[in-house]
Amino acid sequence: MNIKSVRLAIAVREKGGIAGMEAIHGADRAINVAVLDFDGAATGLCRAVTDAMKRPCAEPVAFDDRRRFFAACGDDRPDVFFVDVSGLESEEQLGRLASQCPHSVMIAVGKEGSLTRMLTVLEAGAHDFVTPPFDPEGLAGRIDMLLCRTVPASAQRQSDIRHAASPATAETGGAMMSTEPEFEGFVGTSDRMRAIYDQIERIAPSHAPVFITGESGTGKELCARAVHNRSPRSAKPFIAINCAAIPAELMESEIFGHVRGAFTGANEARAGAAELADGGTLFLDEIGEMSLALQSKLLRFIQTGDVQRVGETHGRTVNVRIVCATNRDPHKEVSEGRFREDLFYRLHVLPVHLPPLRERRQDILVLARNFLRLACEEEHRTFTRFEPAAEERLTAYSWPGNVRQLENAIRQIVVLNDGVTVRLGMLPGYLVTDGIQSDAGRALAPRRTVERHFIHPDIRIEPLWAQERRIIEQALDAFDGNISQAAAALEISPSTIYRKKQSWSERLAS
Repeated sequence: MNIKSVRLAIAVREKGGIAGMEAIHGADRAINVAVLDFDGAATGLCRAVTDAMKRPCAEPVAFDDRRRFFAACGDDRPDVFFVDVSGLESEEQLGRLASQCPHSVMIAVGKEGSLTRMLTVLEAGAHDFVTPPFDPEGLAGRIDMLLCRTVPASAQRQSDIRHAASPATAETGGAMMSTEPEFEGFVGTSDRMRAIYDQIERIAPSHAPVFITGESGTGKELCARAVHNRSPRSAKPFIAINCAAIPAELMESEIFGHVRGAFTGANEARAGAAELADGGTLFLDEIGEMSLALQSKLLRFIQTGDVQRVGETHGRTVNVRIVCATNRDPHKEVSEGRFREDLFYRLHVLPVHLPPLRERRQDILVLARNFLRLACEEEHRTFTRFEPAAEERLTAYSWPGNVRQLENAIRQIVVLNDGVTVRLGMLPGYLVTDGIQSDAGRALAPRRTVERHFIHPDIRIEPLWAQERRIIEQALDAFDGNISQAAAALEISPSTIYRKKQSWSERLAS
């Protein structure tokens, strides 16, 4: 496509560009839209979507070359950027575009796609991936929500963090903060958690399945609710099913429903969770506990969108987003035949891994103070702080039960004791025994193992994976957890960072 043949004009942008997001969210100016198009397919979609937007849009600008796009925009970047991925040589190019337009809503457009292709594009930094047939109104709604939520939520989170860390919000001497930084129920300001918040912000607008992994007690259902609350489906139901808590013979009925007389005790027809979640989100917790027979029926449901109640001869179509979670290693479950491989690749489109509490120790006291405040309010107690010795023990412990165990420990302290300051002797017995150091040592064992690789008293040799991890985590820290920007600085693909992070989690868990 010759750019001279495109009768489009570059709208005059305000100075400051996308950095001044307040103007966008207040609709004080038209949204600027650009499209990087190589054969004309993306331009038609771009026009249809901008026509469907609920806020004013300047006339879209089309480019057929990346260099021309950046030369025309200068330091200003479009608010919405459509990219024809069929004309890109690799996902690395898309990742570089994402890192160079960090505040733009980026929509990847392809002629055809698969779940693998979608995952790769989203990992590279795109907010969404669309293929024919297009739904301009639905896509316009998701873009509108992204413009309203993505940047303001991040800015608000930073504001909350600064407020929580300011001297005015905390007393000295280990006092409890009056306001803890929070994101959709999560509490924590560590780099690991800020990366999770950003990941949730990015994947929430999509309709693709989400696969959450993490140890018990790390907040997998909280994560699922956060994805739902930040999605266009937030006004519709969020229905959760715990696959480990329901007998196998009743699981099919719980998910798909049943008709009257379908089995003993089925005295009336009942809709299942999939029907109840129509238009919203269906959360399947501990999906690794689901039987192989039911997995095949779930696969059919995901492929067709049709629900057939137990005992029924016809189906009904529903529109739900699937979010699932497990505390098992899904790759190991697939390799050992306990989880269907085809179902796994249908569900494992947008993965989220929640870190254990021992890997984000700087959040322990933030969480403990928050739980202390909440427990005191509910139990009518007067505790306001932890003494330094108690804080030291809380931070040193490995917390195998993660956040849930910490919350239960604080509740026990509040119920069984009285006072203003939580003393060391008030902590549960397992926290004050002499064995605590060995618990902390076990949590840090992988790092100590690395330090034992010596070939000379003055030279320490790290395994290659440990060096890669250190370098990548330093880059992520430098860019506040932004994977696309860190990947661009390291000159690697964003998908490489995702794969590395997954391999580190598996290595440290083994």
